[in-house]
Amino acid sequence: MQRVKNYLSLVTFAHTVFAMPFAFIGFALGLRAVDFETYKPWWLLLILVLLCMIFARSAAMAFNRWLDAAFDAINPRTAIREIPAGIISKKNAMIFVVVSCILFLVTTYFINALCLLLAPVALFVILFYSFTKRFTSLCHLVLGLGLSLAPIGAYIAVTGKFALVPILFSISVLCWVSGFDIIYALQDEAFDKENNLRSVPSWLGKKKALHVSEWLHFLSFVAIIVAGIFGDFDWLYWCGAAIFGFFLFYQHTLVKPDNLSRVNKAFFTSNGIASVIFSLFVLMDIYFKLRS
Repeated sequence: MQRVKNYLSLVTFAHTVFAMPFAFIGFALGLRAVDFETYKPWWLLLILVLLCMIFARSAAMAFNRWLDAAFDAINPRTAIREIPAGIISKKNAMIFVVVSCILFLVTTYFINALCLLLAPVALFVILFYSFTKRFTSLCHLVLGLGLSLAPIGAYIAVTGKFALVPILFSISVLCWVSGFDIIYALQDEAFDKENNLRSVPSWLGKKKALHVSEWLHFLSFVAIIVAGIFGDFDWLYWCGAAIFGFFLFYQHTLVKPDNLSRVNKAFFTSNGIASVIFSLFVLMDIYFKLRS
């Protein structure tokens, strides 16, 4: 049991709360687009989608920890992580990455042909992110792109095709995640400069980095509004959108360039609540339409 806990900690499993709710939204949108009553057992497909999410994210996080182990060991904030602390060896972490990638690919095989075809592309994006901090300050956008695959991927799992509204949700996730990752990176501004690592805070400084984060979150909210218009949602959706917008704004009241004491509250608590509550309202909106 302790070993399982160690690997869950390695991949910070609790952070699944960010993208997973949007995968549920993409899945529900897919069900809305097909003949729901005669659709093949949707609950089995949902399990496969959730497994894909878990395997892909586990591979990405473990690979990131494996690749950054040397930097984590000399950063006081990250020295307690599993690999630098000696709890999990680099070899075992890489084995975990490989197994997770294989399980992801196998799971997509049982979904549909398009998912299987796009699976290597998804793996490339989420694994490539780990290298980006070494050569570009736009690494946050690559992380956002990786998580943005959740809603459109879940939609494709159901329908086998692309559609505008799930893509708009993916754009929202891209901007949202990129924005809050910039906030999280404020903690390592000095360390990144000293070790020639790239990030928006190490490039522009804390104050300007927060402005970039604000604009990304504004664009995320705009994408939510546009998705609501094109998606023909009702009042439940707009209630959820308002709450999501509030938490986007609220997290920026918690963090100041000269006061980072509440970064974790802004990063995890605010965004986790925003994602879960918004998805619940959207799912209720879709459910009542399916049953009407």
